[in-house]
Amino acid sequence: MQRLLFFLFFAVACCCTSATSGGKWDLLLPSVGIVAMHMQLLHDNRVIIYDRTDFGTSNISLADNKCRMDPNELRLVKDCSAHSVEYDVASNSIRPLMVQTDVWCSSGAVTPDGRLVQAGGYNDGDHTVRIYTPCDDGSTCDWVEIPSGLIQRRWYATSHILPDGRQIIIGGRRQFNYEFYPKGASSTTYLLPFLVQTYEFPATENNLYPFVFLNVDGNLFIFANNRAILLDYTNDVVVKTYPEIPDGHPRNYPSTGSAVLLPLKNLQEETTEAEVLVCGGAPKGSFVNANASRIFDQALDTCARIKITDQDPQWVMEKMPLSRVMSDMILLPTGDVLIINGCSNGTAGYDNGRSPALNPVIYEPDNQTDSRFEIQNPATTPRMYHSSAILLADGRVLVGGSNPQYYYRFTGVMFPTDLSLESFSPSYLDPEFGYLRPTITSPVTQTMVGYGQQIPIQFMVPGEVNLDLVTVTMVAPSFNTHSFSMSQRLLVLGSGNVTLVGLHKYQIRVATPSSGNLAPSGFYMLFVVHQGIPSEAIWIQIQ
Repeated sequence: MQRLLFFLFFAVACCCTSATSGGKWDLLLPSVGIVAMHMQLLHDNRVIIYDRTDFGTSNISLADNKCRMDPNELRLVKDCSAHSVEYDVASNSIRPLMVQTDVWCSSGAVTPDGRLVQAGGYNDGDHTVRIYTPCDDGSTCDWVEIPSGLIQRRWYATSHILPDGRQIIIGGRRQFNYEFYPKGASSTTYLLPFLVQTYEFPATENNLYPFVFLNVDGNLFIFANNRAILLDYTNDVVVKTYPEIPDGHPRNYPSTGSAVLLPLKNLQEETTEAEVLVCGGAPKGSFVNANASRIFDQALDTCARIKITDQDPQWVMEKMPLSRVMSDMILLPTGDVLIINGCSNGTAGYDNGRSPALNPVIYEPDNQTDSRFEIQNPATTPRMYHSSAILLADGRVLVGGSNPQYYYRFTGVMFPTDLSLESFSPSYLDPEFGYLRPTITSPVTQTMVGYGQQIPIQFMVPGEVNLDLVTVTMVAPSFNTHSFSMSQRLLVLGSGNVTLVGLHKYQIRVATPSSGNLAPSGFYMLFVVHQGIPSEAIWIQIQ
């Protein structure tokens, strides 16, 4: 793809490279009735969205004249509006769902059989587990609540799916521990001193919604504030302590940067390398400055990258073309990282952000250090506090939310509450590249596969195919809230070795990951990528 590079020089002896704009924005729905504060794509290509119940009525009613009765509710004991919806990607339509208790600032992950398990929230929802099971007809399924599903109160915690199918829930406000769901026979909470060590006051912690990734050795990489550990959760032992990020600035809520586990390649537990990228955030003191003095500090313009599988891992700093706080980092099927949403000044929290960062940025991790960032075409809608973004199976990124002040306020404020849904289409979806775009013909979607299995994938391409530039990737659908996509994961299954099997029809054989440490069992989107142009995904279920 042609790129016109330009250079931004700084007073210090470094530079950052970015390229001409790309990508396309489309308004999908002007209103879904609620703020898209939390989003999860499921394997039926429907997206579960919810915000919070204690702001009074939303802008969408529950179906069939239903009303929620909650004597503990902070605003309305009787509420006939919905605070969760299901978005059907294919029909571009929504359906109201019913939550019984407050889901504000909660976490979630998808089970191996495809159910969304949502953990915690606020008020009488802080110990609750809620389960959403997709249904065949797509019209009768709804939330089922387990009132005492959690041992501890979980508010601003992080969930992650594990190789054995359980979920680990880590931290939360005033919670320096972790637990599992399902609880198991012991119903135990495990102390995590690292969360005490990274706690700050009065900065509202700076270690909420910790960044958590399953390492290829089965341990958990946990990043909070400005440092990280590797946790052997099966034995409750910290097996590695990583160095502090060189600039020392915090990256978790409310400083709210974002992070991804970069694509995993060469999929063998003994040889696979794992790297984590942390970008953006707000400098130390930003939360206090915004709340006490209404001073909105410039956000960080740096990324920090570390190979967590190294014997002596060290952070490497890179400079972004834009300062950014409260942005989301989404793994694209090509293996690139999309940095989207957020603002350039301030911090997380109500009315604490300024200068919307309207231009997404694509980070290409395999490029040379000085040519990894590409600035994309700007949005017209600011996506500030409580916005979200997720990857869809067709390669678009679904974007929604933004509620930077208490309650729904549509007028008379700098940044109104936004109930719309948009899509961002990276330039790989431009019509001019249609002749390069693969279409997977086999296997069919929803196919089950095993670990370490050789599978043939057949696909068609309208134009001429470069057999050496075909790659197969598989992406776990992530739970997104507060600028972090939980359980997000991309694996490169193979490349090259393509054979012609018919007119415009080709086959590539790839091997699935060798274990659940590389890819926890469950549903994944599988893409064929040809010359940087991805197919629409099929869903596979690895067991």
